[in-house]
Amino acid sequence: MPVLVTSGDKSIWLTADGEIAEESLAETQRKASDASPLLVHRLATARRLDLAPFTAFDILELFAFTFPARQCLPTPRGIARALDLPVSDDLEEQALSLFSAVNLMLEHLTKLRGKDRATAAEIAMTMGRAGWNWGPSVLAALGMPSETTPLGGLDIWKKLEEWPDFAPDPPPDDEPVSENEARERLKELLHEQAETRPQQAEFSAAASGAFIPRDQEGAPNIVLAEAGTGTGKTLGYIAPASLWAEKNGAAVWISTYTKNLQRQIDDELDKLYPDKGQKNVRAVVRKGRENYLCLLNYEEALQGGVARAGEQIILGIVARWILATRDGDMGGDFPNWLMELIGAGRIMRFADRRGECIYSACPHYRKCFIERSTRKARKADIVIANHALVMINAATRPDDPHLPKRYVFDEAHHLFDAADSAFSAHLTGQEGSELRRWISGSDTARKGRMRGLEKRISDILGEDEEGHDALQQAIQASRRLPHEGWLSRLGDGTPNGPMEDFLLHVRSQVMARSGQPDSPYTIECGATEFVPGLDEAAHGLENALGDLSKPLTTVSKSLLNRLDEEADELDTATRFRIEAAVQGLARRVNTMINPWQSMLKHLNEPTPENFVDWFAIDRTGGRDMDLGYYRSWIDPTIPFAETLLKQSHGAVITSATLKDNTGEEDDDGWQSADFRTGTSHLVLPPRRTHLASPFNFKDRTRVIVVTDVRRDHMRDVASAYRELFLAAGGGGLGLFTAIWRLRAVHEAIRTPLANAGIELFAQHQDALDTSTLVDIFREEESSVLLGTDAVRDGVDVPGRSLRLIVFDRVPWPRPDIKHKARKKAFGGSRYDDRLTRLKLKQAYGRLLRRETDYGVFVMLDSMMPTRLTNAFPPDVEVLRLGLKDAIALTRNFIAEKENESRKNKVDMTL
Repeated sequence: MPVLVTSGDKSIWLTADGEIAEESLAETQRKASDASPLLVHRLATARRLDLAPFTAFDILELFAFTFPARQCLPTPRGIARALDLPVSDDLEEQALSLFSAVNLMLEHLTKLRGKDRATAAEIAMTMGRAGWNWGPSVLAALGMPSETTPLGGLDIWKKLEEWPDFAPDPPPDDEPVSENEARERLKELLHEQAETRPQQAEFSAAASGAFIPRDQEGAPNIVLAEAGTGTGKTLGYIAPASLWAEKNGAAVWISTYTKNLQRQIDDELDKLYPDKGQKNVRAVVRKGRENYLCLLNYEEALQGGVARAGEQIILGIVARWILATRDGDMGGDFPNWLMELIGAGRIMRFADRRGECIYSACPHYRKCFIERSTRKARKADIVIANHALVMINAATRPDDPHLPKRYVFDEAHHLFDAADSAFSAHLTGQEGSELRRWISGSDTARKGRMRGLEKRISDILGEDEEGHDALQQAIQASRRLPHEGWLSRLGDGTPNGPMEDFLLHVRSQVMARSGQPDSPYTIECGATEFVPGLDEAAHGLENALGDLSKPLTTVSKSLLNRLDEEADELDTATRFRIEAAVQGLARRVNTMINPWQSMLKHLNEPTPENFVDWFAIDRTGGRDMDLGYYRSWIDPTIPFAETLLKQSHGAVITSATLKDNTGEEDDDGWQSADFRTGTSHLVLPPRRTHLASPFNFKDRTRVIVVTDVRRDHMRDVASAYRELFLAAGGGGLGLFTAIWRLRAVHEAIRTPLANAGIELFAQHQDALDTSTLVDIFREEESSVLLGTDAVRDGVDVPGRSLRLIVFDRVPWPRPDIKHKARKKAFGGSRYDDRLTRLKLKQAYGRLLRRETDYGVFVMLDSMMPTRLTNAFPPDVEVLRLGLKDAIALTRNFIAEKENESRKNKVDMTL
């Protein structure tokens, strides 16, 4: 087969005869579809060539089969690096390396022995018969299977081990961790050659204050710590946290906002647990259950998909991963690029995304990844979770004895937004449709076990006639909620049921009162002064929800009665099923139906104090996705503090960007930190500590505000991006306040950057997810990455790969109804300034991740107020320059620092 490698504006073909030819992308476009080449990531290649997906031998599929649950970058260099092959920048060498990579992987398969070989061969046979183009080569390496099962080896659950059960643990002790103990543990974690960081030891000692016994109920020991970039805060808090867990026999939960940081913390724990077996027991990564593969969903897809060839190929790749995965987390060791190649929807259908688990009634319960992870977390020392999971658990399971009492909240500058999501109420069509499906099952003819509560819990109601009658009443009542096709019916003005009727009136009001009803983005209006008929529709929906809430509550009581009355007869598995069912019912009644009823009942009254209400049509790219009635806390840290912080015994709340430097003499910045983290609502004030970054920002960075680029003239903005990236020779991160601005710049600079040999990657443009794009950007020193907020918050790129950040304009908050309410409550324009400074501070902090890093931060907005420049370190001068001078300064500063780096390397060699 020929090999195809593309980069910039050209491609390299390596023919089956060994000839190498260089072509333009236009020439490649004409023949790629007919060539069936060997390449890396066929979808990304097709998008680069502006083609529909075409048949190809994608080496990533072979890698996923050969090394399941193993990560690699989806590039030729990434494949070479993962297989310990020579890594080259030369495209011809990259093309040759793909042949070497294929041979190496096939050779690896020939070395499989015993059951591993037999299982792989049986799966490969099934995939090959279904048309997998790698099938013949893989079977040639493995040999034909000696026998096959009726399901072609895809019934992989039979080969999994059951999780072990344990006796309940005794209550944890509460021995403190002293500052000296924290410092000593930190020394143990650091190897002898580790960089000396006095701030890290100070941070670790300060963090130990969260691991001493509290003195009164509702008054946890909180440590609020701002630790500048380079402090080493991860190991700094792991030290006292791990020591407390070992002393007291209970887990400390480390909560983050991004999956990227979860992964980084997990990597850092290798220093605490160098033995993989020990780490597997002592440390657990926890996410919401919708992230884990459900074996029953997989089995059902297999039963329904055995006759469809394409499905068997997908199921085969997933089967290989199931046998190799650490914990079944489809957002963990399941390669992101594999999700893209197969299709996220076709993969995530294997997860329990609708809350329809049947627990111990499931034939795979004893092998369930979710149950295994839950039980491991109860026996672990360190649990790495995320803000959303931690908050939802605290809000919906306040009496759960397994809830942690000690936390570390990293990326704490995101706590406000995470609490906003966790404690808000959305009475929307999508939420109603999901609730209907959860109760009564699917309305379509598609097969599957997801047929509602009756199929899931009727057996555990036992002989309770009242419970069974209430269940049927709930099912009938749920059918008044939206069902499939509801958005189309609302568009046609033909609602079906009281909730769709209410939503139709909401839609009419938003369309009538929004300033831009034809906007391709989300539109909204106030929930007041209603259009005719909306009051009556709200009253009808309130009654319908009452008809649903009452029987669901009765079902829950019936289950609780059975737990009580048959306590001496119920086996453990049945008890767990009943408890899980009660928890699921309570969650939907208490966090969905009851709040919706309250919102509708008091619709004509003033919005309750501390809340903001609005109507909205949620749009993406001009397409309506959802609509409804929304309610949020004006200050969502109030419920966060009540339900979680006050129930805990101690917490470390930390970030590199907690304080806000307003420049005013009477403001030390901690007021902002207290406000954004909820510590202002506690009885006792937190222990506050600030540790400055050890980096020399004045010497290693430059900050420029360009004064002569018109921010609303996209041609000028694109030209500025182009010339700045060229001046830096790549290594640039372009940040944008809107997706449409990113797309405009991407289109304008793609060709000139390609002509200069600079690879351009872009969020929302490339057929790669954000984390994969960041990983590629980190490895490719002369590439450029364009992105929005997710990139700004998730980038951790040390070294030369990031030496320039360009921001298109000041990232002011979006002036929607929710923000207006908060702005009014929290200080007007000062609130806007605070949020914007924190965004700038976070973006600027991406430049230096190590002491030897350097870079330039450029703002293409001449209207940036001086008061916002307090976001940058006080000793860093903010230069206001024209574009010509900004380009020259960028080129010269980066060249100067690169010369210094080369000189230092030579000196070290000598």
